[in-house]
Amino acid sequence: MDNLSPEIIEKIRQQFEKAPYPRVPLDQSPKDDLNALYIHNLVTSYYLRYQQVIDTQGKVILDAGCGSGYKSLILAEANPGAKIVGIDISEESVKLARKRLQHHGFENVEFHVLSIYDLASLGQEFDYINNDEVLYLIPDIFAALKAMKSLLKPQGIIRTNLHSAIQRSGYFRAQELFKTMGLMDGNPEDMEIEVAIETMKALKNGVELKARAWNPSYETPEGKEALLSNHLLVGDKGYTIPEMFAALREADLEFVSMVYWRYWDVTDLFQEPDNLPALWAMSLPEVSLEERLHLYELLHPIHRLLDFWCSHPSQAELFVPVEQWEPSDWEKASVHLHPQLKRAKVREDLLKCITEQKPFVISNYVTLPALAPVEIDSTVAACLLPLWDGIQPVKSIAERWLKIRPLDLVTLAPVSEQTAFDEVKQLLRKLEVFLYVLLERSV
Repeated sequence: MDNLSPEIIEKIRQQFEKAPYPRVPLDQSPKDDLNALYIHNLVTSYYLRYQQVIDTQGKVILDAGCGSGYKSLILAEANPGAKIVGIDISEESVKLARKRLQHHGFENVEFHVLSIYDLASLGQEFDYINNDEVLYLIPDIFAALKAMKSLLKPQGIIRTNLHSAIQRSGYFRAQELFKTMGLMDGNPEDMEIEVAIETMKALKNGVELKARAWNPSYETPEGKEALLSNHLLVGDKGYTIPEMFAALREADLEFVSMVYWRYWDVTDLFQEPDNLPALWAMSLPEVSLEERLHLYELLHPIHRLLDFWCSHPSQAELFVPVEQWEPSDWEKASVHLHPQLKRAKVREDLLKCITEQKPFVISNYVTLPALAPVEIDSTVAACLLPLWDGIQPVKSIAERWLKIRPLDLVTLAPVSEQTAFDEVKQLLRKLEVFLYVLLERSV
């Protein structure tokens, strides 16, 4: 354990003993935060990895670095029937996590005061490991990734993240400054926070560090907490995309996807994505996913976190992406509505749009995957209503479409079964890109 810098781990533990994170009120519920539930629902990451829809009943989820338990609560809400296990090195944080889950009525949970390096002592295996806002504080990220991998079931998935070295460069410089000033020799407390604030305020406005890493809001009580989590964060480190992939290779883990994958497409950064400069148009199709992500962070480093899912290598069965399906695949395919959209309120809103003949803006409910509003014509959307009752064959959706739109609106000629089927395919492909619907192909 010498190479794991126990003195740094102890500093981190002390910091979170004093200020458990996140500071979310005990009675605050994530039930209506569909974006958070969408990301924390196993269905999302499993579909990206395996193109299969998983049942969360009976699954076992580890929240590694659970803090005060708010993410554990989101995991419990997002995955009905799953068991939640939380660990953290801060005893005060674990106490809050237990209290939080109990307050919200979740009983199939357990929490332990435990280092991520000692996960083996749990004696359990996990279908999903959530390691959120933790890895960038750990001295040896390879050991941490390997520790999680050792308890991951063969088809399990890990969600973890690293701070971006490029996006947070100003904060890392501020940390180095305050280390030089001796403010981070121990655990920064009120005095150190005040000295940091006085320093930043006293600098001329034209000083680059102040321009990059200072805001007057840091003087407020809430801002002081943010300053502690940025300018004075003990153990904080930054990484690039190549370093992230190198860490995965070292730990023998395979990259699955960025958590917010729709916000990492380098072609979206160009004024005309379909008319790229010649060199880009020729080379982009040939570059690896790692290289594309690295190009994005070099061009537009707006993401604080390199937030990603990974899994055991080569565990995913080869599947055919939806855009490559043959007509025979569609004939036997089934459609699921994403669980986070399967709510009475969403269905009521859809019915209202149908009645009032208004477009149904499906991205109003889960906005994360969408770069722009995703609208569906109300008449077209009506064929999706059966999805609120359960899984539907694509054929059944097409049959309903044909009943709703039996005539061509221009020629008034009867619509053929093939035309109806093709239009349904087009709609489902549009929605599957955002995982609003999930498509399973019968083998």
